[in-house]
Amino acid sequence: MKMVVAIIRDSRLEAVTQALGEAGFGSMTVTEVRGRGEQRGIRQQYRGAEYVIDLLPRIRVEVAVHDSAVERVVDLVCEAARTGEPGDGKVFVQPLDDAVRVRTRERGDGVL
Repeated sequence: MKMVVAIIRDSRLEAVTQALGEAGFGSMTVTEVRGRGEQRGIRQQYRGAEYVIDLLPRIRVEVAVHDSAVERVVDLVCEAARTGEPGDGKVFVQPLDDAVRVRTRERGDGVL
């Protein structure tokens, strides 16, 4: 099992959840987060004064999947989240040792 974690623009959340849902990956966790990448935030001007927004609002989408589905999920997220501009986000794939269904205490791949 793997955990696919995507950090994306908040404006692309609907497209990502729709793409994953249509492909059969409807179970996910979505969290509002703040962060920055290599661009170190953005500079804006307001009434003649320049200021820096250092930590930008982003969305963290987490999907637990079987090993065989990892590439499909990564491709779906990349296609749906892409705008072509810097700051589109990142996708991380992490090993997932075990999963437990709370209600029945069932363990392993069957939980997904």
